[in-house]
Amino acid sequence: MNKERKLSSILWNIALPGFAQVLQRRYLVGFIFIFMEIFLNIFSGFNEAIRYSFLGEIDQAFAVTNYQFLMFYPCLYMFALWEAFYEVDRGETRYAFLPFVFGAYFITVGLMLSEKIRIFGVLLGPVWLPMLSLLPGLLVGLFIRSILLAFEKPHHK
Repeated sequence: MNKERKLSSILWNIALPGFAQVLQRRYLVGFIFIFMEIFLNIFSGFNEAIRYSFLGEIDQAFAVTNYQFLMFYPCLYMFALWEAFYEVDRGETRYAFLPFVFGAYFITVGLMLSEKIRIFGVLLGPVWLPMLSLLPGLLVGLFIRSILLAFEKPHHK
């Protein structure tokens, strides 16, 4: 049942940061995340950038993106995911924060480089490249977590 609650927390927060916290009856934290997400979303032009990206209009996506606000979004998003997971996990999963942290780092770097990096000659823009950057970030975080766990001394009972 705990695995299902962890997955549910992550999936609801993928839909909108703060949803899982509200479902966990932690209303103040949940509504703060929701407010921050909406604030950053509006002032960064992120929804418009998403719409243009899905339509394949990458130049328009760049034009509506305010990087000064959007650069805060990956950290808020990944922190809200981790925070909801941690609340359910109760700290049982050692170094569980690492994939979330490195995911945020890599998404942010992907956003910063989105005007320069082309994949197979295609400029992916401020939505697709950061999204694709999440996977290597998660993998690096999981890798570092596995190294730390391998070098830990076993707990004695």
